Amino acid sequence: MKPSPFQINRRSFLTRCAATAAATGLPLWFTERELAQAAAPRRRTLSPNDRPAIALIGCGGMGRGDTGNAMRFADVVAVCDVDAGHARAAAKQFTVEGRTPDTYGDFRKLLERDDIHAVIQATPDHWHTLVNLAAVQAGKDVYGEKPLTLTIDEGRRLVRAVRERKAVLQTGSQQRSDRRFRLACELVRNGRLGRLEQVTVFLPAGLREGPFATAPVPEGLNWDFWLGQAPKVDYVPQRCHTTFRYWLDYSGGTMTDWGAHHNDIARWAIGAEGPVAVEGRALAEPIPGGYTAFSEYEVTFTYAGGVRHVVRTTRDDNIFGGVVKPDGQRNGLRFEGTGGWIWVNRGEIQASDEALLRTPLPDDAPRLEVSNDHMGNFFDCVRSRRDPVAHVEVGHRSASICHLGAIALRLGRPLRWDPTRETFTGEGAGEANAFVAREMRKPFDYDFLDRG
Repeated sequence: MKPSPFQINRRSFLTRCAATAAATGLPLWFTERELAQAAAPRRRTLSPNDRPAIALIGCGGMGRGDTGNAMRFADVVAVCDVDAGHARAAAKQFTVEGRTPDTYGDFRKLLERDDIHAVIQATPDHWHTLVNLAAVQAGKDVYGEKPLTLTIDEGRRLVRAVRERKAVLQTGSQQRSDRRFRLACELVRNGRLGRLEQVTVFLPAGLREGPFATAPVPEGLNWDFWLGQAPKVDYVPQRCHTTFRYWLDYSGGTMTDWGAHHNDIARWAIGAEGPVAVEGRALAEPIPGGYTAFSEYEVTFTYAGGVRHVVRTTRDDNIFGGVVKPDGQRNGLRFEGTGGWIWVNRGEIQASDEALLRTPLPDDAPRLEVSNDHMGNFFDCVRSRRDPVAHVEVGHRSASICHLGAIALRLGRPLRWDPTRETFTGEGAGEANAFVAREMRKPFDYDFLDRG
């Protein structure tokens, strides 16, 4: 008797599941569920935005990488950067069939165009909020690089604007669309480790260099516009482009860089808005005249249920690859509970006992939102008008944890935090709350968006 088409399809499906499980190291039960969900027909709302026109604001390497990814779903019609060389390079890269995107030096002018449906925002951190706010106010959807904001106050403002305008905003915390991280968080949320006691986040150490000399501003770079809300200073090559993140004027070091990824996953697994206490300890002081963000440190967050969330830097030379050690000495997260541990990063997931991973969760176990394509999830939501997996509140709350860590390192004392009111309380609150928002250099404050 010949097998029925159903039997053949089922056999093919199981073969594919087994191959995927073997390639990824994920348990077979989890892979079967994932592939079955992916194969199920999805309700799809078609609209004029089915192949939307998009623009890139911030044409460095991250922005060009994000936009190249977005071209699977959209057409690039404009690019913008205060460095004319970056803008020209992006326009050349995204020229398709002789159609070259228009170039801009001021994002406000770009956002005046009615034909642009969404923007990819990949500027340095201190420009994230103003660009995102302007885009939302102009009726555009946003794929915004992490960390979502420079300060906690900026996040509150952005959440309000996105919700009032009913915009779709996806934070570029792409680990929310990674099966390994979702599996780890689902297992923790469902008590697979017993009572969760501690999450340890290992981050790469930052740069500790300096002092640096000033230099002439490169041709084509609008240095004053690049500085934006940050204090006016002479041009120093190490302040600009890739290494901006090691200056507190523009970012928060590795705490807000890689920390924006891993601390987001820690919060996803814990399932809380944020911690109630934080304490930071710098392990190396910045060199005078050099990078100002702490390069090596340890920060401990405590949540209302008693869970500890510890962030530690490591100078492991092989931090981005190779075999992952279960003791956590790599870039990633270790979840520890009364019943064992799980270690996860972008390349591997391990556990103290393989049964912790291999034993299926019950059918009625609570599940986390599924996304296996972060950029694809954004454009799906542009069409459906649903919230993406890393929507604005996700981005704000996870960035806030990073900002709390950076504030604790600057003050070097235990602090209490009210995650509902988003304010410091108790001893030292006045000094700490001064960092919840920052003074913005004029004219690059919130009124700047109305002066385009």
